[in-house]
Amino acid sequence: MQAVLLAAGDCSRFKPLSDGMHKCMVSIFGKTIIERTVENLKNVGIIDIIVVQSPRSNIKTVLGDGSSLGVNIKYVVQKEAKGMGDAVLQAEKYIDSAFFVLNANSFEVLELLNLIQRKFKKTGAGNVLLGKKTNIPWNYGIVVLDTKVKDKVVDLIEKPAKGKEPSDIRLVGIYFLSHDFFDYYRRVKVHQYAFEDALKLYMSENESLIVITEKGTSTMKYPWDLFNVSEIMFSNMKSHISKSAKVDKSVKIEGLVHIGKNTKIFENAVIKGPCYIGDNCVVGNNSLIRNSMIEARSIVGANCEVARTIIMKGAHIHSGFFGDTIIGENCRIGAGMITGNVRIDRDEIKPKVKGYEVSTNMNSFGVIIGHDTRVGIHVSTMPGVIIGSGCIVGPNTVVMKNIDSNMVCYSKFENIVKKRK
Repeated sequence: MQAVLLAAGDCSRFKPLSDGMHKCMVSIFGKTIIERTVENLKNVGIIDIIVVQSPRSNIKTVLGDGSSLGVNIKYVVQKEAKGMGDAVLQAEKYIDSAFFVLNANSFEVLELLNLIQRKFKKTGAGNVLLGKKTNIPWNYGIVVLDTKVKDKVVDLIEKPAKGKEPSDIRLVGIYFLSHDFFDYYRRVKVHQYAFEDALKLYMSENESLIVITEKGTSTMKYPWDLFNVSEIMFSNMKSHISKSAKVDKSVKIEGLVHIGKNTKIFENAVIKGPCYIGDNCVVGNNSLIRNSMIEARSIVGANCEVARTIIMKGAHIHSGFFGDTIIGENCRIGAGMITGNVRIDRDEIKPKVKGYEVSTNMNSFGVIIGHDTRVGIHVSTMPGVIIGSGCIVGPNTVVMKNIDSNMVCYSKFENIVKKRK
């Protein structure tokens, strides 16, 4: 068996955290998401992997040929964003057997891969799909099931009208396909959803079965979806303090906590789990960190509160409050920053993405800051604001709305100096 990992999209809704890289390259708990996906595949015996990437991708710099992970990885390039079907087609030259297709950010799918494999080995079906029940079928591709064989899929309806749903089972983004799927793909009209059309054509002429799961896969459509990703990781984490870590005897540690190699935690800091603190980090005096993820080489200065927050690799923050916030790689945050994370009316926080408000179902949500951004002292941000990568935010600025990447934002103050009477 082989697997095709899809990592060629521009991830526009995930920006600014996907600036300069695919979202599967985001590090969580010390590894990139795509590394965790590859580990899942290896654990079910799949070591022949093809990564479909964009021309600007840097995935190979992390994974190489896969030998360090015990797998064989080949790379193909999708030059233009022509849909999922075209992405899979780029991998055809390396496919010589039945194969999985899944997104490169599907990092917690070990159990689901096993379910699909068992179904295939038991039945020998040409295609095996993964499905999950939904209460809102009009938002998804919904399967039509055979009236006699309950796990046989005979058709696929994309976003059916309310009241006309053929079932309540939607497709989940993991597919196990026969090698001759490519023949069916070539028979359909090329467009953005040609993959789904090829699936339907295959179903009409061959047996396609479905495995129903309650679990599904995690969503990584928007940057704040990383909060759910971190919760999944916390649920599988074990407490560990590296022998090379230097933790002052006055530090108070409660609950499930991971502290990495060579990390230093200074006097009177409080760490309340679940918390992940990576390698070579620094936590300053009197700081409080709770329910947060701090990646390698990051610094949290003295007198700082970090709550339910993700701090990516190499970011430095000083004093202040960071709640329900994500700070991108290599950011530099000046002292006294305050991230507002709750609306005054306590209503849902709806960030703007590509000009439109997006529902988050979150009442506590701070700020998203892209990579390599510099923030001056005493900056405040309103709930749900998104600051791009490569920005400079001047001191004493109140950020009320989104800032695009590579922008400068500052408040103008008039400095009056005059002689005393």
